[in-house]
Amino acid sequence: MPASTAKNKTESGDNHLPKGNSQKKFIILGHEIKMGETASIEMEVAKLHTQNTLSIPIIVERSKIDGPVLLLLGGVHGDEINGVAIVRDVIRKKYNKPTRGTIICIPVFNVFGYLNQRREFPDGRDLNRVFPGNAKGSLASQFANKFTEEIAPLVDYVLDFHTGASDRYNYPNVRCDLKQEKAVMLAKIFGAPFIVHSINIAKSIRETINKMGKTILLFEGGKSLQLDQSVVKCGVEGTLNVMRYLNMYEGECKIEEQPVIINDSKWLRAPHSGIFEPLVKNGIRVKHKAIIGRISDPYGEFEKKVIAPFDCYIFGVNTAPIVYKGDALFHVSVEGNQDVS
Repeated sequence: MPASTAKNKTESGDNHLPKGNSQKKFIILGHEIKMGETASIEMEVAKLHTQNTLSIPIIVERSKIDGPVLLLLGGVHGDEINGVAIVRDVIRKKYNKPTRGTIICIPVFNVFGYLNQRREFPDGRDLNRVFPGNAKGSLASQFANKFTEEIAPLVDYVLDFHTGASDRYNYPNVRCDLKQEKAVMLAKIFGAPFIVHSINIAKSIRETINKMGKTILLFEGGKSLQLDQSVVKCGVEGTLNVMRYLNMYEGECKIEEQPVIINDSKWLRAPHSGIFEPLVKNGIRVKHKAIIGRISDPYGEFEKKVIAPFDCYIFGVNTAPIVYKGDALFHVSVEGNQDVS
């Protein structure tokens, strides 16, 4: 499809944008950030056994001009490196210095998981399943509670960057509830190849932010413990598009291809155990009955084809060389539930 651009303002000017928190006193974790100021502050996570304090850096850039507050969040799961790299690149290239409003960057949210290269917190809990948290709960729950109480109320928009799990490569996509018009509009502006309908998962950051009446997009790209520059590039460019749309950064939104909207999806599962070989590229559309993969045994006695059960887009692929019967192989759109917008 031809490349296209979108204006960063609607015909009615800035009426679609919130006034934001910039015109008020902006106090985050006890630090007041005045208009035109930059600050790097720390949010304490916990005390280690050695009595050292473990904290996460939070970088705040506040413009001299009133506007919305945008949070860029990476590393909610500690092994999802692409999200960390996206926020890092935004900072490194100084894109986080807005011409209007305030940008908060948290490159590594789950610092425990990041240091250990694991998805979970040290207490074994998935940080993205304990929100809004509890001040007297588990370590992960206490951390979630601090974010919910002291950071989330300050923001208007959140971009939350994730990757696929181990051995699952997600083609770059943005996930949101397609019933939420504001989120869908922002997802189209982001410009990832796919927009996938996803209802809020219980006790996730997305559910908590939505209940506060704020807009959040979840970006997925690549897989855990792998740095993919094409995914990082997509995430950075999408962030710039959102910033331009919100009039936080100069220029026009640049959307290379109109995203495919997927209303419903499912995983195609392995019909047999064995050595798995995908035979199609991730991110493409395949026809009904197309051969998209094969499973064979180590001894050359059998080879089973994996067939597309209907016309569909593939936007997630299992990269494990060996699978068991029932393992998820391909994440696909469900026939009749995809459209190009």
